[in-house]
Amino acid sequence: DGSEARKAAEHEAAVLRVTQFLLENRSPHRIEYLRAERNAGKGAAIRFGCSRAGANATWLTFIAADGAIPAREYWRVAAMLPSIQADVVCACRIKMAGRTIDRPLFRHIQGRMFATLAEELFHLGLYDTQTGMKAFRGAMLRPLLPQLQETRWLLDVELLVLMARAGARCVEVPVDCHMRAGSSLVFGLDPLRMAWQLVQLRSRLGSGKGSAG
Repeated sequence: DGSEARKAAEHEAAVLRVTQFLLENRSPHRIEYLRAERNAGKGAAIRFGCSRAGANATWLTFIAADGAIPAREYWRVAAMLPSIQADVVCACRIKMAGRTIDRPLFRHIQGRMFATLAEELFHLGLYDTQTGMKAFRGAMLRPLLPQLQETRWLLDVELLVLMARAGARCVEVPVDCHMRAGSSLVFGLDPLRMAWQLVQLRSRLGSGKGSAG
């Protein structure tokens, strides 16, 4: 968390409440609050958290803090991990029977444009690279952490490309998603900026399969 002081204090207090709840209910799970010196972006926060995870953790996971994906969905997917035949598990936002997706039309269109370009550039075979919940098999991800460079929203793609190149098996799991109204994204400008940054990432990493280039 790189939030300003007041928000950081609120977040830490919330973590302490959850920790107390886990202890009172004799849960084997524990939560550690990590605070970065500054807010360097989503990607930087994920990298920081993964670097502090226990060396014996079988899976390294993250969920976005914007609340778009309900906590129950995190635990539903987490329950699949012990038996799943994959090394990467990506939540995905896809309207289908049994799942609820609620997001503005502009965000949906922009998301599909991004996903289409990402697939053309990296050939990952994924419907949605940007849903804010993923799980990575720790033994495969840890050696790749020093290679990560992205600090913002492109970290998802960078992670997926490096894992694919390492031979990881990837699956997608549809989840409920309820995105709040309003966005800092600028119609027209931000899609162009995202496209250019994806092209730059492709130049640096190469495609998802095989060697760079």
